[in-house]
Amino acid sequence: MPKTIVVTGIGATTPLGGTAEESWQALLAGESGARPLVQDWVEKWDIPIKFAAQAKVPSVDVLDRRETKRLDPSSQFALSAAREAWADAGSPEVDPERFGVDWATGIGGVWTLLDAWDTLRERGPRRVLPMTVPMLMPNGPAAAIEMDLGARAGARTVVSACASSTESIANAYDHLQSGVADIIIAGGSEAAIHPLPIASFAAMQALSKRNDDPATASRPYDVTRDGFVLGEGGAAVVLETEEHAKARGARIYAVLVGGAVTSDAHHITAPDPEGSAAARAMISAVRAADADLADVAHINAHATSTPVGDIAEYNALRRVFGDRVEGIPVSATKASTGHLLGGAGGIEAIFTIKALAERTLPPTINLTEQDPAVKLDVVTSPRPLGDGDLLAISNSFGFGGHNAVIAFRTV
Repeated sequence: MPKTIVVTGIGATTPLGGTAEESWQALLAGESGARPLVQDWVEKWDIPIKFAAQAKVPSVDVLDRRETKRLDPSSQFALSAAREAWADAGSPEVDPERFGVDWATGIGGVWTLLDAWDTLRERGPRRVLPMTVPMLMPNGPAAAIEMDLGARAGARTVVSACASSTESIANAYDHLQSGVADIIIAGGSEAAIHPLPIASFAAMQALSKRNDDPATASRPYDVTRDGFVLGEGGAAVVLETEEHAKARGARIYAVLVGGAVTSDAHHITAPDPEGSAAARAMISAVRAADADLADVAHINAHATSTPVGDIAEYNALRRVFGDRVEGIPVSATKASTGHLLGGAGGIEAIFTIKALAERTLPPTINLTEQDPAVKLDVVTSPRPLGDGDLLAISNSFGFGGHNAVIAFRTV
């Protein structure tokens, strides 16, 4: 018989705030995390996109000096978020062999890798730091968490572009169901606000060009949307079996009722315009919840603010829900946070959990004229969610045709 999997802790460091609660409150207030970049490399390399959604609270304000020197920024964000989530869950006493980590990143330690390459070219191999490989490897964040908190039931890492941390949460659900652990920290982190990724995304015409007004640059579903805003940060959730949570008297935010992963087999960057595999992921996640599609009361959309991507997701939603999709409230929170790549699904999972726990739907900012081709009920100011037993889904789709969807219920 399937186990009930519950959320007992949340933690985040994002462009909106240094904690999950600060990020949530800023989201409800309609704030934007996008700001001009002031680093000297913007002018040095003539970077065409001069803004991004940087973490609001620098890691040096949260971690000690030794940690910031020995961890890539992606691992720094991971450790900050995981520690907050663990404390929020009550820092439970747990058998280390029944405690695991399911983490994710889309790119990994890009700052460490490229800084080390600069050092090699300019100063020679003897000046490359011995910690370079442990710092740059994509599983570095998961390793930092499991060593810090003593998790010995496995520390796994998903790398599936922008679907990564949603997939890590879906994997955690499966691992708890299979009995390999009683409690798992899951989520993802990313720190790719670096000249090379920005230049590459800009060359792809994927980023918004609104250098004159960064705060309004991420505008999902708007007729004037012109690309996403690159963001950074990390988000973590503590998941455990209901039996384990109740035995220790834990507070429960929501129930994780299922997840699903599919792939488009279509194109390395472009989503399948028909959205068939994305639709299948949504249907499978809801079915895993032993629920009906009619039960879905809220959707946190992937909605990156790209002209093509927003339409592809809408097509997938219409495949799943038909005309009813026009009446399901949709939040596109990347309008506020920017796109955290491999960390995006983690913070959006937290926003979905908070929406259910507080029965309040978060707004989508910057939507001034909705694309007539996107017939959705987009939430543009905080809205009451309603009473009763409610189901919500959170969508994430990534380069390579990766699709991941997770579903939550109210307690």
